[in-house]
Amino acid sequence: MSVEDLKKEFWNRYNNTASHIFYCPGRINLIGEHIDYNGGRVMPCAISRGTWLALRFNTDRLFRFQCLNFPETIELEIRDSYSAMGKAWYNYPLGVINEILKQGQALEGLDMLFYGDIPIGAGLSSSASIEVLMAEALNKCFALNKKGTEIALIGKAAENHFIGVNCGIMDQFAVANGKKDQALLLDCETLDYEYFPFNLKEQGLVVINTNKPRRLAESKYNERFSECRQALAILQRSLPVNNLCDIHPGQFEQYKETIEDPILVKRARHVISEYARVKDATIALQTDDLLVLGKLMYASHHSLKEDYEVSCRELDVIVEFCKNFKGCYGARMTGAGFGGCAIAIIDRKRFEQFSRELVANYTDKIGYAPEVFLTAAEEGVHQLL
Repeated sequence: MSVEDLKKEFWNRYNNTASHIFYCPGRINLIGEHIDYNGGRVMPCAISRGTWLALRFNTDRLFRFQCLNFPETIELEIRDSYSAMGKAWYNYPLGVINEILKQGQALEGLDMLFYGDIPIGAGLSSSASIEVLMAEALNKCFALNKKGTEIALIGKAAENHFIGVNCGIMDQFAVANGKKDQALLLDCETLDYEYFPFNLKEQGLVVINTNKPRRLAESKYNERFSECRQALAILQRSLPVNNLCDIHPGQFEQYKETIEDPILVKRARHVISEYARVKDATIALQTDDLLVLGKLMYASHHSLKEDYEVSCRELDVIVEFCKNFKGCYGARMTGAGFGGCAIAIIDRKRFEQFSRELVANYTDKIGYAPEVFLTAAEEGVHQLL
């Protein structure tokens, strides 16, 4: 979607010219899965698909929501607060507006037109993209002077309290603070972060959407959270630690026999080994060693499949294909699991062949096609007009 195309669509909808246009990307997590709630640091980056917002002030004291992706539209008079209305898409930007109003900020009427090209429900943070987009638009239009971390926290608050999804901070933080050709290393508890180079020149970052809805992700997330807490409580009898990620892999090998339940051993082993992989990945990025990074990605997927048990046949078929494709450095599932997306790093010149053969292989084994697209580490939310 170009700025000119969006301006034309805005004129068609509102018979007026958009005064501002904003854009916010989606995100992938390069490595560090299911460790954010265990005291570890994650490594996301913003990607080249996202959400656009064209808007204009109105004098009608109305918030008008329209979207090129969904037929539902709504007009709301400006009030002191709002509540979610069903499952409609506009609850996400409305939740952000509600958070800003709760902070005592006076707002004016806005005519808004949204458009996104992030696959919905694929684990690429389409909801965080629209939340941070709305927050940054209000930030700029009403001179709120909020920085990236504050913008991310507003988006998270909207998701937690208005939408009712108990998400962490990674998604909103990554799309608010992403930088081109950089990966973020983020501590989800302290919000301390730093950037590491992720500039793929002759290689490409590929996203493969299984097109399988993630029906089990939320219930299994809660189950894994509980299992990690149980494993930690047992290990704390022998080790002075606050989180599983405080434990070195060597220490775990020494004390894992204190955990009688083999399932809890597997869950703890994934968390502890995955955080070690995150640390190794930071070195691989600093030294531009994609071979090592690729091996870490494969090891991450194996751990998520065997020890954490959050993969699925669709994701495994993709990763297995990648292992046998010459020119693929590494691949893994990304996100909560049980569907969603996988990522891979491949030689850019082989992308067309990679995509063609992967789609054929996946369709033959699964019965329908995946979506495959090239992306890169991109800038976070920003103003285009």
